[in-house]
Amino acid sequence: MSRRPYRPPEQSRAGQVIDVVVILALVFGALWAPAFLGMTGAGTVTRELADPTWQSLGQTPEMQQAWEKLGMTPETAAPAILTRFDYSIDPLTFGLTAFLLVAYFVFIIRISGREYRQVIAERFGEDEGEGRL
Repeated sequence: MSRRPYRPPEQSRAGQVIDVVVILALVFGALWAPAFLGMTGAGTVTRELADPTWQSLGQTPEMQQAWEKLGMTPETAAPAILTRFDYSIDPLTFGLTAFLLVAYFVFIIRISGREYRQVIAERFGEDEGEGRL
């Protein structure tokens, strides 16, 4: 029994261009959507200090010298030292993101399994329904 070599289906150039455009649109959307929906970081939080000194800013003598080399005083360096990123997490947004990631991977695994069974059926002539993954 001689087997013919397997030849996978070929995709046209137009199909390849459409695939690239769709993937680029999805990547752009994935990067832009959180900013558009207001799901990006909360920004920064600046603590106020009435009369800043190097000690009240928590600066060591070495740090103080470095700031002074930059021409800074405790008053001018205070905003840079006291501004912190806000790392608070919104549980609803976190849960939604986790759900979307899990749903995406389940979708990919199911589609990949289906395509895998189709390729095996094309190659070996088995029924598509046999040998579930």
